[in-house]
Amino acid sequence: MPLLMRETPAHERPRERLAALGPENLKECELIAILLRTGTRSRPVTVLAEHLLKTFDHSLTRLSSASLDDLRRTPGIGLDKASALKAAFELARRLARETLGESPLLDTPDRVADLLREEMRALEVETFHLLLVNTRRRLISAERISQGTLDTLLVHPREVFRKAIAANASAIIVAHNHPSGDPTPSEADIRVTRDLIRAGQLLKIEVLDHVILGERTRDRPRDYLSLRELGYFYG
Repeated sequence: MPLLMRETPAHERPRERLAALGPENLKECELIAILLRTGTRSRPVTVLAEHLLKTFDHSLTRLSSASLDDLRRTPGIGLDKASALKAAFELARRLARETLGESPLLDTPDRVADLLREEMRALEVETFHLLLVNTRRRLISAERISQGTLDTLLVHPREVFRKAIAANASAIIVAHNHPSGDPTPSEADIRVTRDLIRAGQLLKIEVLDHVILGERTRDRPRDYLSLRELGYFYG
């Protein structure tokens, strides 16, 4: 039998705590509990939220990328609760894009990662993005070029530069995600990057960087790597 929020003890009422303390002072499980709305008498909503987080390794990244079916496999999470969670994470992604503005400056790999992080967070396979920029390194458009298997994607310079020429871009930045969470470039990543650099030199369209996004860990404070910073654009 569902247990309504007002029937729970005061310290287990995250809505009241949010009103009193502000959302920034609530734990992640309390914020999730607000989205879930109700629990059961045997499992209050805050306990249900804690269990849900534990199921996804206490990672908001993993929780946000979970499918509706993945969420519904958690006892107590039905279609309504799963849909509320997916809607909240999608709103967060759209807010992140809106906050960046219509034409963000992409002059550092950090800014490239900021632009793509929320969109790539939910992807379960490697997905290759092309960022077209003008002479001032401001974004003209972002294109999703290809989607591969968990470990492999296919990118052809012809498709990349056809879009760059059509948009009259002066330079491009390429980026993709590693669903494993480790952004270390593979041999294929390095090979594709060098092929694109050579093709860009012939067409007079500079390849500014290749950014690979993964996940932060205790030992890896940045969730991305730049192949330019790693030295693969030289020599």
